[in-house]
Amino acid sequence: TTTPRIGDILQKLAPFLKMYGEYVKNFDNAMELVKTWTERSPQFKCIIQDIQKEKVCGNLTLQHHMLEPVQRIPRYEMLLKDYLRKLPQDSLDWKDAEKSLEIISTAASHSNSAIRKMENLKKLLEIYEMLGEEEDIVNPSNELIKEGQILKLAARNTSAQERYLFL
Repeated sequence: TTTPRIGDILQKLAPFLKMYGEYVKNFDNAMELVKTWTERSPQFKCIIQDIQKEKVCGNLTLQHHMLEPVQRIPRYEMLLKDYLRKLPQDSLDWKDAEKSLEIISTAASHSNSAIRKMENLKKLLEIYEMLGEEEDIVNPSNELIKEGQILKLAARNTSAQERYLFL
């Protein structure tokens, strides 16, 4: 009560926020599974609806509750930035809060990177399916850089042929 601080506490807990990246990576797939099973199984749909009616759920859907962890790190980052703006620089909590913000920002970028990686793999899978599943391009080390229409010029007769290129 005499020296209220949060920076030191957040600094100790912030490294654990990196594991949210794993949750975020699988979020779209989890949402799709809930949607699929809600449509496929009336029993599953009924159970989910019953649970959502519980007072503890606060009239929110399962999908809303699943979204909360995805929003948590950016929310912590925003709140900590606001806290530092309002905290006097000579405060005992300044250095710890600043260090916490640095760690949380790293966790946020780690989550964003995980999202981009999963989106990239999903796009590669779509291309793989479009190409008739002949050439296996789905690999975490592969990255789609650009795609689009090009004109291929023939060397002999200078005729142009339209092609679609995946780089």
